[in-house]
Amino acid sequence: MSSHGAPIPMTSTACGPLTGRAEVPGDKSISHRSLILGALSIGETKISGLLEGQDVLDTAKAMRAFGAEVTDHGGGNWSVHGVGVGGFAEPDQVIDCGNSGTGVRLIMGAMATSPITATFTGDASLNGRPMARVTDPLSLFGCEAVGREGGRLPMTLVGASQPVPVNYVVPVPSAQVKSAVLLAGLNAPGKTIVIEAEATRDHTERMLAGFGAEITTEIADAGRVITLTGQPELTAQTIDVPRDPSSAAFPVCAALIVPGSDVLVPGIGLNPTRAGLYTTLRDMGADLTYENERVEGGEPVADLRARFSPDMVGITVPPERAASMIDEYPMLSVVAAFAKGDTHMPGVRELRVKESDRIDAMATGLRDNGITVKDGEDWWTVTGLGHGNVPGGALCVSHLDHRIAMSFMVLGMATNAPVRLDDGGPIATSFPIFEGLMADLGAQVTRDPA
Repeated sequence: MSSHGAPIPMTSTACGPLTGRAEVPGDKSISHRSLILGALSIGETKISGLLEGQDVLDTAKAMRAFGAEVTDHGGGNWSVHGVGVGGFAEPDQVIDCGNSGTGVRLIMGAMATSPITATFTGDASLNGRPMARVTDPLSLFGCEAVGREGGRLPMTLVGASQPVPVNYVVPVPSAQVKSAVLLAGLNAPGKTIVIEAEATRDHTERMLAGFGAEITTEIADAGRVITLTGQPELTAQTIDVPRDPSSAAFPVCAALIVPGSDVLVPGIGLNPTRAGLYTTLRDMGADLTYENERVEGGEPVADLRARFSPDMVGITVPPERAASMIDEYPMLSVVAAFAKGDTHMPGVRELRVKESDRIDAMATGLRDNGITVKDGEDWWTVTGLGHGNVPGGALCVSHLDHRIAMSFMVLGMATNAPVRLDDGGPIATSFPIFEGLMADLGAQVTRDPA
């Protein structure tokens, strides 16, 4: 069952060269944060290029429920009249975050230090994901959380009436956990300090500074030390959301494995904490170039050109690179199937607790399509067969996970037999134009009778 309706079975068939421009949607991470920080600011935040996938739309609804005025002006243009730090109202209804782990965890952080109560839920996938990794540090501020066994949604949070600042060491690399703590620290007096041993995506830090928060980042023996001074007055901003590098991964990687392809993906955000996939692809020998490199809104941006690359080879991906490409490993595993030799991916335990167990989901589907995959608790290895040698022909399961669904559809674009998918419905959570965009490039992805 899709997260928002009946299953949408799909089939992907080998196609001719993929060519043209792939105008992928706005960055999902920045879209979530734009809405939340706009709601915590004074004045009107204007956003262009907002990703209008279901995950972000659910965050927009949540901000309305907490009292912000959120308006869709069409064409990806939105505005948020904020209520200021500490100004969230208590919502009348349960906050349904759908499939979005990022949305629910960031919103929990944003409300945790206000004296209000809110109940959160989501779809079957989100309700099975662990929330203690966020609620445990939020409890240090004085927030209380009551949920199902194992710290799962539905869950009620009672915000701290007299919050205290926190000094927190993030136990595993997670931008969601770091961001939740920083957002909670906004309404706590004094300085909240977050220490991460391994750098994760830093959109929250960049955007907090842009909205006027006093925030610093220093490199120490323990790692990155982020210090936020609480109770600032955030000022509304104008935000032009760059295009999502995680969404760009699908047309880019499809071009690398489909003979004769040449695809340009313009305006992609290349924040160094997000660009690990593209560094890895180049290490494997991919014909991938950056054009028109520039800085927009404080974020590095470039146009990516990807061409068919039949001579890619397997590599060992450095484990310290995992945080900068954690969402892209499913797609990388597909590229690895068409490379020559082993692609070893260590240090990826976080994949076990995403929208699905992404290691298990991809390993099972790849094996069913004729690829050898070995895996452990925090690693996996894909043995590539080289171009033209991947059998395909299997029915793959999406597990209500948008990235798993799209990865298997890209797989089928270059296999010897079509690849089928049980449910493509989750794709709409992050990349609602995926089917049309890929079709315009020349892909053959079709919806099947249910």
